[in-house]
Parts: sequence; structure tokens; C-alpha cells
Amino acid sequence: MSLAHIQEVRPDTAVILGSGLGGVLDAFEAETQVSYAAVPGMSTATVPGHTGRLVLARGEAGRRVLLAQGRRHCYEGLSAFGVAASVRVLHELGVRRIVLTNAAGCLNPGFAVGDLMLIGDHLNLLGDSPLRGGPHFHDMSEVYDAGWRQAFQAAAESQGLNLREGVYAAVLGPQYETPAEVRMLRVLGADAVGMSTVPEAIQARALGMRVAGLSMLTNWAAGLGSSELHHDEVVSVGGAASGRLALLLRAVL
Repeated sequence: MSLAHIQEVRPDTAVILGSGLGGVLDAFEAETQVSYAAVPGMSTATVPGHTGRLVLARGEAGRRVLLAQGRRHCYEGLSAFGVAASVRVLHELGVRRIVLTNAAGCLNPGFAVGDLMLIGDHLNLLGDSPLRGGPHFHDMSEVYDAGWRQAFQAAAESQGLNLREGVYAAVLGPQYETPAEVRMLRVLGADAVGMSTVPEAIQARALGMRVAGLSMLTNWAAGLGSSELHHDEVVSVGGAASGRLALLLRAVL
């Protein structure tokens, strides 16, 4: 059971799990796992709630899915190109469909903490791109596959799950946003805010991969709630909601 086994299987579908969402693995039958440190091109996760391993697992009807537990972020000192290295590695392993999950702050007053939000589009406010360095003029008109979004909505409806859909804004961090920044993001049309996902989504589309994005709304953004923001809360809420996310992923994948 090793990286060689994953290379032999060449799974076509992968899921990158965000902060506190590692519990999604419990809904799948793990077959092989390997630390990021043992995968050329991957770098070890450093943030709490990000285990840092690839897990080859079986879902519905025995279909194999590659789960990436943890990711890197630009605020750790990496470029967007460095953050998106995981996507390039997954592509080399045979992945052609990728689901990007994250924990995010809720900006839309019509949503609620604990909701799942399907990403329909994004705002890249990181000041960087994984494609920087060359004339990589890839079309981003539909980063998040429309057909796949319909499949997720249909699966959510069948499960009685109220799956929101909205715009995800990626900011650099690592500090949380100020109330003024949150007001700005709402004016720009964002429904949720986080510090990940977008570099991976851009890289995946540039490689011709089919992309879906799901945000777990773990807290109200600054100025919209009454409590101080803590990463522990993000991980806790994400962990509690992993079961619902897992059921949705199994149904669609």
C-alpha cells in the first residue's frame, strides 16, 4: 500500500478537504494512504485541521476516489503557483475531476453558519495567480462546472439538504477580515470569504480539469456576528458538518 498503488490505479476523481473537513474520510472505505511528504511535488501541511496525506478510497459502487486531507495556503509564505502544486500532482496521477472544499466565513445574511455553499464563481483577491510567469490566457468564464453544480443540487434535494450557491472570495490572510473589508466584499458580490481554493481552481481549469467547489460556512465574518473569530471554531464547526458533506460527495461522485 503506497504511492505506487495510487499510480497504478490512476483514479480520475479527487477531493481536496479544507480545514476541519478531514472527517469526510469516515464515509469512504480507505484502501491506501500516503503522507504528502512521500509524494514528489507535494509539501507537508502546516495548519491545524490539515492532516497532510493522500487517501485512495472507495465510495458508492466501489468507485475509487482520491482524498487529499489538507492543503497549503499563500499566507504560509507560498506563491499561488506553489499552493496549486497539489493540483498538478493530482493531474499527473490521473485525476481529471476535482472537488475543492473549504471552511469559509459567511457574508450573506440570508445564509446561516453551518450551511454548505456550492461555489458558483469566485473573486481572486490574493494578488497572485498560479499561472503567473507566462502568457497563460486561459478562459475562466465557467471555472465551476455547471453540469456538476446541477448534479450536486439534485443530490442535495434528494437528501433534504438546503445547499446554498454563491460567490467565494479568496483573500490572503492569515488574519481575519476587518468589518470594513467585509462590507467591501459584500458590495463586490461575495457570499463567503476564505483563504484558499481559488489558486487550485484556476490551476485545475488551466489543465482542463472539471471543477466543483463547496464551502462549509463555519462562522459569521467580522462585524456580522457577536463573537471573536478563532481558527478552533472553524475546525470545530467543520468537523461537526463533515457527515453532511460526506453524504453529498458520495451521492455525486
